[in-house]
Amino acid sequence: MLAAGFEEGVCRVFHHDLRVSLEEIYSSCTKKTKISHKRLNSDRKSIRNEDKILTFKVKRVWKEGTKITFPKEGDQTSNNIPVDIFKRDGSDVIYPARISLWEALCGCTVNVPTLDSRIIPVVFKYVIRPGMRGKVPGEGLPLPKTPEKHGDLVIEFEVIFPERIPLTSRTVLEQVLPI
Repeated sequence: MLAAGFEEGVCRVFHHDLRVSLEEIYSSCTKKTKISHKRLNSDRKSIRNEDKILTFKVKRVWKEGTKITFPKEGDQTSNNIPVDIFKRDGSDVIYPARISLWEALCGCTVNVPTLDSRIIPVVFKYVIRPGMRGKVPGEGLPLPKTPEKHGDLVIEFEVIFPERIPLTSRTVLEQVLPI
């Protein structure tokens, strides 16, 4: 029996017992297991359930009770946002914001976390195109030559498109969107 664990402090710890036969250990096979975990929505407040298949290689040297860690695969809550959500560009800090196509077309409020654990609601009242960026001035890292000033917190949008569009919706979209 193996136990799959999840890194504490980044996401809540999740344990999943998985049975592995001696033959599977001996042959060093690849195993898949389906987990269900909670994920933060783009508003960083509400949560959705998400299923995921984790794949790992069974190693011949594993002993009974071996634990495997899958970083950042445990439950997320608004209190434990993954620590590496930010990227750095000089003194600017980049925050990736996932928004729906509807939010991109109609405007939205993005609750942007800061490095000092505050949340800044930023309202966008215009159409957001893929690759577009927003900015919160002065919320980045200190500037090297003038540390009393800070770089910006840059919001980098990722627009999530629907997997499918029903035929009735396509007809409506053809009528309202320019070609």
